[in-house]
Amino acid sequence: MRLLRHGFTDPQTAARLLETPGLAPVRSDPVLLDSLGDTADPDLALLSLSRLVDALTPSERQALLGTLTASKPLRDRLLGVLGASAALGTHLARHPGDWHALVTYEVTDMHPGVEEFQRSLYQGVFDERDRGLSRPDALRVAYRRCLLAIAARDVCGTTDVAQTAAELADLSAATLCAALDIAAEEVPDDARACRIAVIGMGKAGGHELNYVSDVDVVFVAEPRGTVPESAALQAATRLAARMIRVCSDTTSEGTIWPVDANLRPEGKHGPLVRTLSSHVAYYRRWAKTWEFQALLKARPIAGDEALGAQYMEAVTPMVWSASERENFVSDVQQMRRRVVDNIPAAQIDRELKLGPGGLRDVEFAVQMLQLVHGRSDESLRSGTTLTALKALSEGGYVGRADAAALEAAYRFLRRMEHRIQLHRLRRTHLVPDNEDDLRRLGRSLGMRTEPVTELNREWRRHAMEVRRLHEKLFYRPLLDAVAQLAPGEIGLSPKAARTRLEALGYRDPAAALRHLEALASGVSRTAAIQRTLLPVLLGWFADSADPDAGLLGFRRVSEALGRTPWYLRLLRDEGAAAENLARVLSSGRLAPDLLMRAPEAVALLGDPEGLQPRGRAALEAEVMAAVGRAGTPEQAVAAARGVRRRELFRTTAADVIGTFDGDVGVPGRAVSDINAATIAGALRAAINAEQAQSGEPLPTRLAVIGMGRFGGDELGYGSDADVLFVHEPAEGADEAKAATVAGRLANELRRLLQVPTSDPPLLIDADLRPEGRQGPLVRTLGSYAAYYRRWSHVWESQALLRAAPVAGDADLGRRFIETVDPLRYPSEGLSEDAVREIRRLKARMENERLPRGSDPTTHTKLGRGGLSDVEWTVQLIQLTYAHSVPGLRTTGTREALAAARETDLIDPMDARILENAWVLATRVRNAVMLVRGRPGDTFPADPRELAGVARYLGYEPGHLGELIEDYRRTTRRARAVVDRIFYNWTPEG
Repeated sequence: MRLLRHGFTDPQTAARLLETPGLAPVRSDPVLLDSLGDTADPDLALLSLSRLVDALTPSERQALLGTLTASKPLRDRLLGVLGASAALGTHLARHPGDWHALVTYEVTDMHPGVEEFQRSLYQGVFDERDRGLSRPDALRVAYRRCLLAIAARDVCGTTDVAQTAAELADLSAATLCAALDIAAEEVPDDARACRIAVIGMGKAGGHELNYVSDVDVVFVAEPRGTVPESAALQAATRLAARMIRVCSDTTSEGTIWPVDANLRPEGKHGPLVRTLSSHVAYYRRWAKTWEFQALLKARPIAGDEALGAQYMEAVTPMVWSASERENFVSDVQQMRRRVVDNIPAAQIDRELKLGPGGLRDVEFAVQMLQLVHGRSDESLRSGTTLTALKALSEGGYVGRADAAALEAAYRFLRRMEHRIQLHRLRRTHLVPDNEDDLRRLGRSLGMRTEPVTELNREWRRHAMEVRRLHEKLFYRPLLDAVAQLAPGEIGLSPKAARTRLEALGYRDPAAALRHLEALASGVSRTAAIQRTLLPVLLGWFADSADPDAGLLGFRRVSEALGRTPWYLRLLRDEGAAAENLARVLSSGRLAPDLLMRAPEAVALLGDPEGLQPRGRAALEAEVMAAVGRAGTPEQAVAAARGVRRRELFRTTAADVIGTFDGDVGVPGRAVSDINAATIAGALRAAINAEQAQSGEPLPTRLAVIGMGRFGGDELGYGSDADVLFVHEPAEGADEAKAATVAGRLANELRRLLQVPTSDPPLLIDADLRPEGRQGPLVRTLGSYAAYYRRWSHVWESQALLRAAPVAGDADLGRRFIETVDPLRYPSEGLSEDAVREIRRLKARMENERLPRGSDPTTHTKLGRGGLSDVEWTVQLIQLTYAHSVPGLRTTGTREALAAARETDLIDPMDARILENAWVLATRVRNAVMLVRGRPGDTFPADPRELAGVARYLGYEPGHLGELIEDYRRTTRRARAVVDRIFYNWTPEG
């Protein structure tokens, strides 16, 4: 029980060890037992002390135990290390005399630098020749002795985590100096041939090294005297390689740490050593963004000091202008995402360094802010994370509270990382999942009541805080500056703020600053909420192809709804609503223009069901109710247009946000339903006006038949509505009068829909009617039947494949379809003459209708492998086989293609190729309309518009070339299928 009270978890083993002769003084000394009990792992501390005592001679043992009893500083240092590090306990058992390194407790010993470490290392390597060790092994032993002192200061709290990391970095620099001198001693001719400097990178360069970490370096060398450059580089390479081996090799004395030179130009594939001019040439011409981010921490740590200084003088200006590079922000953000994506799923929740809420989140956020602002503010140019964070806070780039929270979390996570690595001196960043290891880790951090529970709670709390601040930090400082631009106040200068906005991708930073000031200035509640929202919104805007448009749109919507109490509350309390709004506003022209016509539609973005398209029946019921309440036909159609505007916004917003997941069928049906309901409303308004004027019942019934993509439920955002008008006189009505009224209704419907408006137009195209523009706009059902029976051409049968009732008299529409079914699904299929005629028409269309100067490889409608190619191929199959294959009797292109595949009328691979091309071409057309606000069948020439199209299609910034190439590749394969099927089709299949 006594041992349990002292913190031992295995009292039987502890009692057995205390019974050994060497530990007899400990057994009877309550001070020593209490000190053991205060360590992170009393069992481990006692076991390691036992091994150390056994390795000493009797006189040395007596000296150690006597000093331990008399000296609290030594007791705390030695036992603290033994309870925290099994690896250092093993070192002391192998080199028992090294406990003397912990005796001294002078002020000069508390925070040694490179020079003090060098003296200790060189004494062990070059002065103690009688130890019988090789130079490299002597360095390994001397390194561990120095490490022992660093760990002792750490576990006793003499140094904090930042000081410990700095001491480890200084020790690494001293070790590299010693290793380079060992190499030079072995090959003195090489040392005389060149000057070589070792540049520390990563945590070694940043003065924040871990206990066990690769030490990242870059080598730069120059010839001495008249030595040829090639010979000097060969000599320097041999020196560098030998230095690496001295540090990295494992012997009976263990290893120091791996030296990693892979951050050099060209990485593993580049030469190990370069001249200064070669380094500069590479960074100027070839370096990627991440390489400049890595250089942020570069500093000379060994070798020729003057050459190291020259290197820094040459590369530093390039580091601090890196944020001017194209796609700088997106490159850094993408690199962070790739790091997280590459973490094994089984480890991500235990990954202390790379995982979400880990150390990398802090470091990336700080480095991003440094690289953006450090160009104009030299106070930010520290390679040390905590120093840089402090400078960012003092400069007003990060709020003081945020900086303090981030610093506290970073210190805690680094302490965890240090203590995890210290245990076995292994390079790891995974939080252990073993209960004993977690207990030791928690106790090492001062958690004694419930160490495992307390550790997990504190770790998760800090990780969540880091993740939150990581998401916020990149954007919030600019907002603080906008709100505090008064002279003399701490904050970004207007110049620095403009630089920051430019780095984020804003092309007009001055205008962006004006928008931010207008939104966030003042002390009102509205301004306070805006200051909460805008940091995140700025990031979402910056993640689009046009951040300026997004911010401008947000200002306009906010001004339109600023006095509406629910607006900002919705954005503040519904995270999805704010993000959805940001993505919509920065998506292009169409959706934002629709929203500005009816800003209250923002409410749709916060409703989980708000972005789901409504069905045709529900839309038509709403439109009809609105039309019924209107006083004039124009007012009625304005009301119908209002519904259409809102529903188009709902659909375009959902599409931009990704609700449809690239399925073009959903927006195609939605737009078709919206337009059908609008046409139904316009027809009802025309009928109401006609009846009001005549005072009599209508002498006819009218139905509107959708054709083309309208009939196929495949309308795009910029598609016209192809229709036919069919009427049937009422029983006993005068046929001439009925025809006149039907014509008046159709023309009034078209007039009402053509009344000028800022809404996207709904153009009615009736040119697919019999005799085209020369024929009557409206025919009776019997007239249609007579015409098709006697005069129809094969192209009209093909056009009727997509005929479907969309508005007006439902029974008449149904009977029209029954009338044309035999024509579009001919019982005998197609004759050879009919097939030739279809091919002739297709060729003529390609030759005559493709706009002059258009690239046939990228025209989505008439180009090679585009919509027309796929649709005509599918329609040829339908005309041939629909009479015997019910699945082909559909107005939808993809549905017909699926039916042809399922009945083996087309090879599954060919069907997949055609469908992929049709979907891609449809998505491109929709994207062009969404981005430009007007329809188009080709990719935009404007780079910003093209970037918007690419973003909608899922391409990351900087990959526009891939978009065009992917489109051409997809449609090229489709054209090959079309050539094989359409142009070689026979009535037999």
